[in-house]
Amino acid sequence: MRRLLSVLALTGCVLTGLPTMVLAQGQGFVLFSGVKRENQLPFRLDFGGQTSSIDRYILRIPAQNMKLAAAQFAVTYPNYYKGSFDTKKIEVRVRGKKVPLSEVKWNKESGLIEIFPEEPVPAGSRVELVFSNVRNPSSGGTYYFNCQILSPGDLPLLRYIGSWILTIS
Repeated sequence: MRRLLSVLALTGCVLTGLPTMVLAQGQGFVLFSGVKRENQLPFRLDFGGQTSSIDRYILRIPAQNMKLAAAQFAVTYPNYYKGSFDTKKIEVRVRGKKVPLSEVKWNKESGLIEIFPEEPVPAGSRVELVFSNVRNPSSGGTYYFNCQILSPGDLPLLRYIGSWILTIS
């Protein structure tokens, strides 16, 4: 009887923890990244982050990380990331609503995507950068995508907001 109760308790714990582990897959599991916890930004890969497949990256910036307004978003990625982006399928959402963009530039050589909203995104806003129609690289790996913003009327210097640590497998 005691053994049966132990097995039932253990099974209940495993089944209760399973949905939490499945939901955590979108964020990724990082033990040692070199990026401070408060600088790790949440994200979701809609189609599983499989190599050589088409995916949608939803790169989130929580409101607490948006300390300043943003006239430009700059996303950098490492030179060993060999995926491709469709600049016509990149959008910015602020508090869930799509923001009109004046321009999106992709510099493949320097690993930089620049996104220019028509109007500056206000400080304290919850922002999502949505990259649709992304071709994942053919080799798996962990890729650090860094986010910087340029504030309106500020010195023309990009300010670091945080990093998304994507795993493609």
